[in-house]
Amino acid sequence: MANRVSRSLLDPLFAPLVPALYRALPIPRRFPPEGIVVLGHLVAIVGAVGFALASRHWWAGLLAALGVAGAHLCDMVDGAHARATGQCRHGGELLDHFFDPLSFSLWMVGLGVAAGRLDLAIAGVLWIYATAVLTGIRAKITGEFILARIGPTEFKTLLVALAIALAITRSASGEAAADRIATGALWTLAALGWGQLALNLVRGVRAVNRSTTPIDTEPWRLESANRDSDAAG
Repeated sequence: MANRVSRSLLDPLFAPLVPALYRALPIPRRFPPEGIVVLGHLVAIVGAVGFALASRHWWAGLLAALGVAGAHLCDMVDGAHARATGQCRHGGELLDHFFDPLSFSLWMVGLGVAAGRLDLAIAGVLWIYATAVLTGIRAKITGEFILARIGPTEFKTLLVALAIALAITRSASGEAAADRIATGALWTLAALGWGQLALNLVRGVRAVNRSTTPIDTEPWRLESANRDSDAAG
């Protein structure tokens, strides 16, 4: 299993709050941590709907902020619950890493709907999934799952601030101003995201080349062909 390393700027501020936060939540001990993961994604969907409506309704920005913050809350306590109740499972980790980029992508699509710029939303989705693939492959080779300094926590914090700004702008200045905020945010996120991805790709190639993990030179094992051969024999 890969060692988990966070170089996040904000995680050192939030992480010490998790134990007390978890104890304050009325989560039954028998409740599976996978349920918290799924709940977090459902809350993230609510946030995406909020972003999509943020240029038309002032309250939608607040809904988006609550959706992103709620998803992050679930993301912080699911692991604490699994460890506290002895329910740590590989399946839970798989679900966690599966839903994270999907939630981020939904928020980008929501912003794209608000701004009427699905092209920028698609650019954001591609950047998010390319980053997830890069992170996963690097972890497989090096044995370390590394979160960058500007990682998921920073991204979600920025989105909460953006959602609140959309609510204030829509209430004070109208739909056109909110559209401009959403469009500017999409351009900024896409530019920063693709720039960071290019930098992390270079760093990732260097890191895996320094790794002492044996290089996989074995050919693919064709299981379906083997089964057919066994059946024929």
